[in-house]
Amino acid sequence: MTSTHQTNEPDLKPHIVIVDDDEAMRMALSQWLELSDFDVTVYEDAREALRDINPSFTGVILTDVKMPKLDGITFTRSILSADPDIPVILMTGHGDVPMAVEAMKSGAYDFVEKPFEPKDIVESLERAIEKRRLVIENRNLRRQISNRGSLDSRLIGNSPPMRALKDEIANIAPTEVPVLISGETGTGKELVARAIHDLSDRRDEKFVAVNCAAIPENTAESELFGHEKGSFTGAVVQRIGWIEHAIGGTLFLDEISSMPLALQAKLLRVIEQREVVRVGSNAPVKVDFRLICASNEDLTEAVAARNFREDLLFRINTFELAIAPLRDRKEDVALLFDIFAERAAERFERPYERVTPALTGQLKSHEWSGNVRELKNMAERYVLLVGSPEERFKRLFKGGFDTTGSASNDLALADQLRDFEERIIRDALDRHDGNVKSVMEELDIPRRTLNEKMKKLNIRRGKSV
Repeated sequence: MTSTHQTNEPDLKPHIVIVDDDEAMRMALSQWLELSDFDVTVYEDAREALRDINPSFTGVILTDVKMPKLDGITFTRSILSADPDIPVILMTGHGDVPMAVEAMKSGAYDFVEKPFEPKDIVESLERAIEKRRLVIENRNLRRQISNRGSLDSRLIGNSPPMRALKDEIANIAPTEVPVLISGETGTGKELVARAIHDLSDRRDEKFVAVNCAAIPENTAESELFGHEKGSFTGAVVQRIGWIEHAIGGTLFLDEISSMPLALQAKLLRVIEQREVVRVGSNAPVKVDFRLICASNEDLTEAVAARNFREDLLFRINTFELAIAPLRDRKEDVALLFDIFAERAAERFERPYERVTPALTGQLKSHEWSGNVRELKNMAERYVLLVGSPEERFKRLFKGGFDTTGSASNDLALADQLRDFEERIIRDALDRHDGNVKSVMEELDIPRRTLNEKMKKLNIRRGKSV
């Protein structure tokens, strides 16, 4: 393979691959196409080109038909079997035209007949490049939609802060930059970190979560960096640390503000040098991992208080994701409660009765200082309690949601409405001797709605006593 344009930067020019065993033709075409502002790679052997081209290829292939070892038609079929949307343009002699036409019926993009001027194929190449660009854009769009679908199932909520967070995750996940997730306790920082990992190129490797606040200070160095056998009392075997364990995958350091300053300095060296030295060893081990950190404290304030290293903060917050507290996205509360309660009902094998609109309003009035974690706990307790939804809410929140008593008043109003609804249905049943059809007609409600209300209010057919 010979490349006439090699760079580590992303391709900015349309990319053309030329495959031809004729050196003079290869050189003439590549020089002309470069002058036409194409990025060109040339191959003498179609087999080499076949090894290098995959569905992520963003350009167009220009290949001769008559070639030794692997002819252009077979080469084209192999390319199209890997990705039928890669444009292949065939260069043919006069006698090869019927063969090229058949190749086009099988998916080849176009053919040009020799002899030709290089400028004659530029227009065809430009159309093919545009087609490939649209294909790649559509694939990326479908991937983003798929990613968003995955995010919607993981990160529940449609409020503006949650939609913005999902957009940021979908955007940053495929990159390798370190991410700092900030948010109050219970907002779901680890859930966000896992979503980033699962949408990244490292998704098939390990996700290693370490709670820095839960590691005893006297063993923290060994936990993170590992140790050699005999390096200290109690080190009876070699231990691989969490950092080394995360090689190839993602390392998530939760509550990183709890890490001792001495350990912060060693972590900074690992990040900069991409190598770790176990306790009791002098041999560095190369490590490759994606770093995601999280904190419920303001690390800028921690730096000002000299509890956190400023240089480490610069290293870990290339991109910062801030998770809004639940009180700032009240639109998500009802949906979250409903989903958590439904899941709990399935897990505990309990019936689930959805909360009424009045109770939904009361859920939104709560401050949720414990954020999503508190809401999930409350939804599970709701499922395990007995009684009507209103009765369960009274027990959950001990008669009120705030010190003003407004939520308690709402509950009292809900009780009055429930009693009023029960009396209307019972009276109608009495008047019609338990005939449900007549009651439906009088109250103008569907049978299913009436049945559900009777079940909820524990009303049986027949006259009330």
